[in-house]
Amino acid sequence: MQKKDYLKEKIKHVDIKAINSTEIIKAMAGMSFSSRETARAAQIFNLMIKDKNCSIILTLAGSTSAAGCMQVYVDMVKANMIDAIVATGASIVDMDFFEALGFKHYKGTPNANDRELRDLYIDRIYDTYINEEELQECDKTIKIIADQLEPRAYSSREFIKEMGKYLVKKSKKKDSLVQVAYEHNVPIFCPAFSDSSAGFGLVLHHVERKKAGKKYVTIDSVSDLYELTQIKMKAKTTGLFMVGGGAPKNFAQDTVICAEVLGIDTPMHKYAVQITVADARDGACSSSTLKEASSWGKVDTIYEQMVYAEATLALPLIASYVYHQGDWKKRKKYKWARIYK
Repeated sequence: MQKKDYLKEKIKHVDIKAINSTEIIKAMAGMSFSSRETARAAQIFNLMIKDKNCSIILTLAGSTSAAGCMQVYVDMVKANMIDAIVATGASIVDMDFFEALGFKHYKGTPNANDRELRDLYIDRIYDTYINEEELQECDKTIKIIADQLEPRAYSSREFIKEMGKYLVKKSKKKDSLVQVAYEHNVPIFCPAFSDSSAGFGLVLHHVERKKAGKKYVTIDSVSDLYELTQIKMKAKTTGLFMVGGGAPKNFAQDTVICAEVLGIDTPMHKYAVQITVADARDGACSSSTLKEASSWGKVDTIYEQMVYAEATLALPLIASYVYHQGDWKKRKKYKWARIYK
């Protein structure tokens, strides 16, 4: 098989605006197991939307963007359902920014011959394919952006803002989360920014500048934590909508502790929903269950819900339900990106 035989059927991103899950979520509320958990998660997310004092943080880990949920996150920002985002670098760069440059993800199979894929320069995410040559173009674009910046330390939020600016002029796709978030003043944080195509692009920038004896751009993760904590301290009441777990989830939760360390009395996150397939028995569960997080003073336990489901199943149902409830139309726009000078 040739490369074109693998990369021929594009992944289609689900549109929560076109599909109304209200009735199925209401029906699931009367069921048991994961159905009832999913329905309660949708109800809690809608409570966040209706709470006029609540600022909502989306945390994003895993490969849902590549798998067809990219438009969900864009629509959540456009509909003022999200005020800040904490994500993995892969979700923001390798998936979203990658498609904004005009590239695509393709349907594949987990049963592929991975040696053959490697020979053809095709990367596999379970049953999804990416053209590695195009991904390297993404790396190079990150370098181009870094080359144009003043050589200093940037928080990931600052650098992603520059990516948004770049896409305003250069995007080849109508909706990109990076661009839409930039245009709506929704800051994006990536605590492990270098663990992505951004890292490779910044290494290229770093090596080239160092060889030339010039200063270079670096990413300051300490500023990331402080900047996100500023949102928590100013917002007071907060809700977390978490897809996956890991660093983004823990990073967002840690803002309460960081504020405490700074001597600022800040309440725990009032609302929290997490969609995950991780297990709690090994002490992990993608940075702990929400009840466990309460013991650390991070999350309150009145409005919290774990949903043990694969995110591409539960996320569109929950997001569609909240979108079609329409309470987001009356929400205050926080525009947290404006607080940074």
